[in-house]
Parts: sequence; structure tokens; C-alpha cells
Amino acid sequence: MEGEYIYIGLAAIFGLFMAWGIGANDVANAMATSVGSRALTIKQAILVAAIFEFAGAVLAGGEVTSTIRKGIIDAASVSESPKILIYGMLAALAAAGSWLWIASRKGWPVSTTHSIVGAIVGFAIVGIGIDAVNWGKIGEIVASWIITPMIAGLAAYLIYSSVQLLIIGRDNPLERARRYVPVYIFFAGFTITLVTIFKGLKHAGLTLSTQDAYLVATAIGLLIALIGKFFISRIQVDEQADRRFHFATVEKVFAVLMVVTACGMAFAHGSNDVANAVGPVAAVISIAQSNMVGQESALPLAVLFLGGIGIIVGLATFGRHVIATVGSKITHLTPSRGFAAELAAATTIVLASSTGMPISTTQTLVGAVLGVGMARGITAINLAVVNRIFISWVITIPAGAILAIIFFYVLKTVLEMTPI
Repeated sequence: MEGEYIYIGLAAIFGLFMAWGIGANDVANAMATSVGSRALTIKQAILVAAIFEFAGAVLAGGEVTSTIRKGIIDAASVSESPKILIYGMLAALAAAGSWLWIASRKGWPVSTTHSIVGAIVGFAIVGIGIDAVNWGKIGEIVASWIITPMIAGLAAYLIYSSVQLLIIGRDNPLERARRYVPVYIFFAGFTITLVTIFKGLKHAGLTLSTQDAYLVATAIGLLIALIGKFFISRIQVDEQADRRFHFATVEKVFAVLMVVTACGMAFAHGSNDVANAVGPVAAVISIAQSNMVGQESALPLAVLFLGGIGIIVGLATFGRHVIATVGSKITHLTPSRGFAAELAAATTIVLASSTGMPISTTQTLVGAVLGVGMARGITAINLAVVNRIFISWVITIPAGAILAIIFFYVLKTVLEMTPI
């Protein structure tokens, strides 16, 4: 296509901007429970995210990307005018990235999935026509925004209830924590490893049989559990802290587990939400190179690298603002509560990612945190903060759509006037 390199260059720039916004806003949500419960410092959280967000994006991000790229707009409706789709995808990236920048400056925890889906729908309505939007797919995505927080909330409720039953509600909680926390660590390690094998190795061109995959996941889960058990055995009883808070030493044991679940949450988030940045980039590259809409093409690994790098930089430079909102204001988090929320959210996200359904990490995590709060009673939840978060979610979709319409007309005008 004429102007191919300009379109690809703009897609890379806007995609990097969008990925930065994901890191600034959504990754902050993913790591907020770890920082809010004081299991990790902000610097440690950034390091964990840098490793595991990048791994999730590159190894397991391709499945969800195909839904964002192909599922929301009917490709046949623009088959005769591929440039319109290029302008629209560039506008969607610029719009969603701009909204995330605004929200992150304000410390608002919004959904990057809401942002990009709203932006794509906004451009499609004015650039192609309302019939070009796959409203059935939009309905499925919207349903997932309701269903997944409920699933994550129920899972977190059950996980934290099991912690209360097995450990916190017993006469000897520290002894029982030393016994049972390695079991939770095994479960977290097993789940994360299994998802990595089924999705990550597939994208790397390697395959294992289902039986071998479970054997490898079991072995790695046991190894992680043994490492965790070693660190737990080195935790000394802090009698002074225990006098101030009866479970102080017990929570130190759960802090070890929080490191494992933080890694899982970061991997899960990277695998799902990188699609919001690289899906439109992949669409632009495919159309610019082939001058055709809807042509099947492999997702370039470099595009996933671009998304992974942008996410890390966003968290490192701007993530503190949203972490401050989510980490401590919804409900009081300790490592045991944060672990339950993170493990429930991570499991929900990786399961959704494996089906190709783009869900909102923000809503999933908030649902999980609410589930932990409900396990302690409704009074443990700051409903005013939850209400403000819900309002910010509602605003995000129309904000993304309106900004996309503006960027679409600007880009279309400028690029068609520019000799390329």
C-alpha cells in the first residue's frame, strides 16, 4: 500500500502510547493489592511487573489479540476502502491512550478494555456506519464485564473463607500458616505454569501433550512451593508486633505467598491486556502490507514486544497515582486478604484469556477485592470509593468513543492531505 511505512510508523507510536497508558493505569490495579498490603514495595512491584507482564504479553498475548483485531468490526464492510480502517485503528489507539493519560493523572482506575472497545466502536459508527459494528460481539464483551467480576468475587470469597477456616480462625494460626501456605503456593504455581505451557509454548512454536503439561506444571508447582516453604521457615516470630496485632507474624507468612500471586497477576494481566494496544497495531500492519482487510496473518512477535515494553514503562513512570487509589481505599488489605484477591483475579483473567474474551482487569480485580471484603462483612468495604470507581467505568466508554471520533477526522484530514 502507498504510504505503508508511514502507517506502520504511526501505528507503532500510537500503540506504544496506548501500552504506556495500560501500564500507567491497569497494571497499577494489578499490583495495587501487593503494594497496599505492604507485601511488596513500589520498587519491588515494578520489578515483578517488568518481568512477568512482559512474559505474559509476549508468550500468551496472541489469543486475545485476535478478538480485538477481528471481532468487533465487520471487515467486509470496509473491504473496498482499507485506508478507512487504518485511520480508525490509529484514531482508536490515540483516543484510548489519551483517555488513559487523563485518568492516570487523576488517579482514576479505569478499564483499558473499555477504552479501546469504546474507541473502536466510536470510529466505526462515524467512519463506516452503525451496521459495521458487531453488536453481538460487543454484547458478549459487555456480558463478560459483568460476569467476570462476579466470578472473581466468588472465587476470592471462597479462597479467603478457606484461609479463615484453616488458619486465621484456629487457636494456633502461625503453625497452621506454616503448614497450609505452601499448599496455596503450589496451587498458584501450578495454575500459572499450566497457562504458560498451554498458551506460551504454543506461541513459541513448542507443544507438549496434555499429560506432559500437567506433569511439568505439577513439578514446577512443587518446586515453587518448596522454595516458598524454605523462606517461610526462616520467618521469626515477632512477639512485639504480635502483641499489637495478633496475626502479625502470620501475615508475614502470607507475604511470601503474595510474591507468588503478584507474579501470577502480572503474567495474567500481560497476557490479556496487551491486546488492547497491539490488536489495532496488528490490524494496521496487516492492511498496510497487503492492502486488504480481513486477511489472515501471523501476529509479528515484534508487536508483542512493543506492547510489553510500553506496559512496563507506563507502570514505572506513572503507576503510583492509581496504586494509591486502589491499594488502600476499597477495603483494608493485609497479605492474606491481598493474596485471596490476587489469586482469584489472576485465575479468572487467565481463564478468560484462554477463551479469547477481552475482559477488564480493573473490574476483575475490584470484584475480587470486594469478594474479600464481603468475607469480612459489608462494613469492611468503603462503598463511597466503590461508587466512584463504578462511575469512572461508565464514563470511560463514551469518553473513548468521543475522542476516537475527533482523532478519526483529524487523522483522515491530515493523512489524505499529506503526499505519501
